[in-house]
Amino acid sequence: MTKIRIYELAKELNIPTKDLMDKILELKIPANSHMSTIDEEEAELIKEIIEEESDNKVKDKIFEDSPEVHKNDKIKNKEKEIKESKKVKKEEAEEKEVKEVKEVKEEKTIQIYDNIIIKDFAEKMEVSPSQVITKLIGLGVMANLNQPIDINSAVIVGKEFGFNVESMKESEEKMDEERLDFEDSPEDLQWRPPVVTVMGHVDHGKTSLLDVIRKTHVTKQEAGGITQHIGASTVTINKKKIVFLDTPGHEAFTAMRARGAQITDIAVLVVAADDGVMPQTIEAINHAKAAGIPIIVAINKIDKPSANIERIKQELVEQGLVPEDWGGDTICVPVSALKKKGINDLLEMILLVAEMQELKANPDRKAVGAIIEGELDKGKGPLATVLVQKGTLKVGDVVVAGSAYGRVRAMFDDVGKRVKKATPSIPVVILGLSEVPEAGEHLYVVDDEKKARLYSEKKKDKFREIQLNANQKVSLDDLFEKIQMGEVKELNVVIKADVKGSIEAVKQSLTKLSVDEVRLNVIHDGVGGITDSDVMLASASNAILIGFNVRPTLSAIDLAKREKVDLRTYRVIYDAIEDIKSAINGMLEPTIKEEVIGRSEIRAVFKVSGVGNIAGIYVLQGKITRNCKVRLIRNDVVIFEGDVSSLKRFKDDVKEISFGYEGGLGLENFNDIKEGDIVESYILKEIRKE
Repeated sequence: MTKIRIYELAKELNIPTKDLMDKILELKIPANSHMSTIDEEEAELIKEIIEEESDNKVKDKIFEDSPEVHKNDKIKNKEKEIKESKKVKKEEAEEKEVKEVKEVKEEKTIQIYDNIIIKDFAEKMEVSPSQVITKLIGLGVMANLNQPIDINSAVIVGKEFGFNVESMKESEEKMDEERLDFEDSPEDLQWRPPVVTVMGHVDHGKTSLLDVIRKTHVTKQEAGGITQHIGASTVTINKKKIVFLDTPGHEAFTAMRARGAQITDIAVLVVAADDGVMPQTIEAINHAKAAGIPIIVAINKIDKPSANIERIKQELVEQGLVPEDWGGDTICVPVSALKKKGINDLLEMILLVAEMQELKANPDRKAVGAIIEGELDKGKGPLATVLVQKGTLKVGDVVVAGSAYGRVRAMFDDVGKRVKKATPSIPVVILGLSEVPEAGEHLYVVDDEKKARLYSEKKKDKFREIQLNANQKVSLDDLFEKIQMGEVKELNVVIKADVKGSIEAVKQSLTKLSVDEVRLNVIHDGVGGITDSDVMLASASNAILIGFNVRPTLSAIDLAKREKVDLRTYRVIYDAIEDIKSAINGMLEPTIKEEVIGRSEIRAVFKVSGVGNIAGIYVLQGKITRNCKVRLIRNDVVIFEGDVSSLKRFKDDVKEISFGYEGGLGLENFNDIKEGDIVESYILKEIRKE
């Protein structure tokens, strides 16, 4: 008996695949997804039902169009219009009256967050900072113009200058954003192009695949090559557009998610058919899963003799991605970027998944978008690449993006051509902002520049408030307190270790620690050192980052400090489990804290008779001291931890060697040192419980 796929039947009937799936489920015909097959008899039955429904709709339309119905409708509509007109006029009059009263009342009112810098406070009141400092000294508060004061002090000082100082809570900022980014009525929504991010392991063909897609499917009007620096490109297939982000790495993808901009609709995971699922592939899968977006797998390089598609599918199953032809819901498309095979199939599948997701937006409203990237051009000033998410962005619109604001003077599409407007999902470069906005910031269209400036000032105040306040990310130290307050329901953990066995052991142990109040969730694990990518994933997912017998890179340590990620490293698995268990129960009492004071590189090894091996070191960062503890790191894995036996500069014993200097180092009872090894020096500090 002949069978037909559901999405092919939807094409034949010229109806959305999702509507057809709903009808099939209503008829209780067994089908898992749009890729499922049904019998020819079932297909004929569905065709008859849909045709019958279509005929009924036509009859209803004829009835609605009859003169009698129209006449009654016109009378009812006219009565409704008169009532609504009276109601609107009354509301407008009341609103105007309230607004006038409010303006008079708020004439001398200043809104601030819990803290404010003295210099900013003086600017808001239009007085000199020295006057504010003088008043503060009178209150017994000693501070300079760059120091913050709390709201209580600000209220007292404000009264002295005739201002009423009020606290501006975060909820008010949310209300501002809700007014700018409101929910649209379902009837106003229209189909929008999907935004796709291409991810995968290095050398698996991500760039080659994107290049083939662009060259093959760029429309005639857009011919002339893609401008690479814009950050996104648009292609057209079957008269429908797809937007590909040109910053495809999962680091960039997660960095934007960490700043709250969820702009990607679909992730295309590129896996080489001759290579298989690699560590970076697994990382990309975990990043996409953490973002909660559908994954389409493009199995690339199928033209190679060593290609094995079935082996790739087996490896994908091990990572929780079960292909559709194996009974799962992950679409796998074999492609060859080199031979240009399967490209159309991949694009059709992207459109199909987009249709199933019902990606819609209202183009007839004030625009809301996300900043993909920003740069400062010497000739043009601040430039920002914007991906419009709702509404239509037009030249002349007043926009605000974080602390940046301005009027859109010009817009360019992905081929560098000037455009006057951009609809949902379309990427454009805009000119006219006051400063370069941060990638991941939301962009809103506002009524006038006054409102834009006010919103931008609020954002600046909020940013300073965050900097002044304590760390707001989840850490083991404040976990119990946050659980008690109901802020944490799920504790995300990222694990890195030297061997796979350690990871499996700790994952099983952590799963057992889940309690009613909080569930532990390992969102990513991997073998090897802790990298920037791990820190960004932990930041985006508000996770704790744990390492076993591995160390973070220098840039990862700096990034963890900036992103306020709780990064902890252990030599013994049970120490980590005990720490997390104690944190959940509110019994964590950290008494000893490790402080890294420097890193050095071994550049030569000298054998000294009667002493052993001595390392010739160069201090890369910080310093190394005679009394500090050290750990020897090889390929980001710790191979020794202990004390310094000797530290010399030339022939002299020294107490310390600082950054940029060379010296000789002996390790206590350890001789297995090699050129290229890293020596991390640290001290242990006792922290008193407050």
